[in-house]
Amino acid sequence: MFIKDYISKDYPAFSSTDLIEEANEMAKEFGFSHVFVKKKGVYQGAISQSFLEESPEGNLASLEIHYEKFAILDDGNLLDSIKLFYTFNSNIVPVISKNEKYLGYLSCDDIFCEFSKYPLFSESGAILTIQTNGTHYSMIEICKIVESNNGKVYGCFINLIGDDFIQITLKISTENPSSIDETFERYGYTVVQKYYDDEKEDLLKDRFGFFQKYLEF
Repeated sequence: MFIKDYISKDYPAFSSTDLIEEANEMAKEFGFSHVFVKKKGVYQGAISQSFLEESPEGNLASLEIHYEKFAILDDGNLLDSIKLFYTFNSNIVPVISKNEKYLGYLSCDDIFCEFSKYPLFSESGAILTIQTNGTHYSMIEICKIVESNNGKVYGCFINLIGDDFIQITLKISTENPSSIDETFERYGYTVVQKYYDDEKEDLLKDRFGFFQKYLEF
């Protein structure tokens, strides 16, 4: 998951002397949200394609005060890139060395393709979101609850942290998800959301349906 293993180099960085129109056309051709500017190989900043579209004719140097200063180091982790994609509303992130030399880029599509290979996303299974007191939180306990019901954890992540609570989403493999629900509740967790076919709930719905039909006679 190291950044250096996923760097692409087919999208050129521009010089500050290059024309705004040329940079804009290149960004549109590739379908990328930003262009990158470098000087003597050193990364200077990024400019959004939408800003280029509205800019008057000239070279990129005239837009220097509008450069966005975001990038990721080549020795970073793929997870570090996600915040940059979101914060700068970008589908591409420049990769630089520690001395700020421009090395290439990461695209949002490439990152999603890589993450889609992980069992958390690729495997079929039940999805469960649980909530607990912020002080009552242990991944070891959570995994033990799943495994004690003959389930397996494909992956989990913290999706919300409040002042006095925490929410955790799990992807699990199990033939009896309702028993895992019940065990979590016995241990003081609240099941906030669940995505699977609950046989017990289906049975109750069927019985209620028969009861309704009985009352109609």
